[in-house]
Amino acid sequence: MRIDGERMYLKILSENDVYVFTQLLIRNKEYWSMYEPRFSDAYYTVDTQRDKIKRSLQAYREKREFNFGIYSYETNQLLGHISLYNVKRLPFLSGFVGYSIDETQAGNGYATEALSLVADYAFQRLSLHRLEAYVSPENEGSIRTLEKNEFVREGLLRNLIYINGVWEDHYLYALLRKDYEAQLN
Repeated sequence: MRIDGERMYLKILSENDVYVFTQLLIRNKEYWSMYEPRFSDAYYTVDTQRDKIKRSLQAYREKREFNFGIYSYETNQLLGHISLYNVKRLPFLSGFVGYSIDETQAGNGYATEALSLVADYAFQRLSLHRLEAYVSPENEGSIRTLEKNEFVREGLLRNLIYINGVWEDHYLYALLRKDYEAQLN
């Protein structure tokens, strides 16, 4: 599946993407570990990522998870990834979003556009009621991305995630269908 945007497109990651995706992870190992847990060396191997992609594709077929690569139209280069995951049906009709952009492309608006495309997909195609995201209070770029997409900060979740030896607080942001639809008018 592919979703087209203005400057880039999203494509569900497949086993054909495993080598380029693994390289993206390796290149950004230090950069992404500022706000995400560090993983063992085994995580950064093609075999591990192939297994993760296979599991993700099974969840995609079940409409529970959508892991997209973010690709540039201009170069067809993989710029990052964005996921809509933990998709729940009634009584919730909700899902979580998470994204990471290659350090060399950070600040260029790719995450903002990718999140907009995923929100469109979640509300228009999957008929979800609510999208949620966790974000570190120190991650100003990601906070800007969420707020540009009209996500609202709903609160601080104390000691939510264990990252690199420390329990870290995270904000909970959410976008409701009614607020999304109000943006369209």
